Amino acid sequence: MTALLLCFGISFSNAQSKDEKRKKRPTFSELVEKMDENKDGKISLEEVKGPLKEHFTSIDTDEDGFMSEEEFKAMPKPKGRRERSN
Repeated sequence: MTALLLCFGISFSNAQSKDEKRKKRPTFSELVEKMDENKDGKISLEEVKGPLKEHFTSIDTDEDGFMSEEEFKAMPKPKGRRERSN
C-alpha cells in the first residue's frame, strides 16, 4: 500500500511539474537560445518551430522576416483550455 501511494505521489508530482512547465511562457532569450540555428541573435521563419511557425507572419508585424523581442512581447498570450463543468 505504501509503495502504491509513493508511486501515485511521484506520478502526480511529475504531472504537476509538466503542467507548470507547459503554462510558463518562454522568454525571448530562451527562444533565441533554442531556435537560433545560425547564431545571428535573431529568429527567422526558417528557424522557428511549433505553433509560432504557424503564426509567424502575424507576429512579424514589421515584415522584416525576423521575430524581434518587441514583436514577441506584443503577441497575444495563448488561451488556456476551459474546464468543463458537469
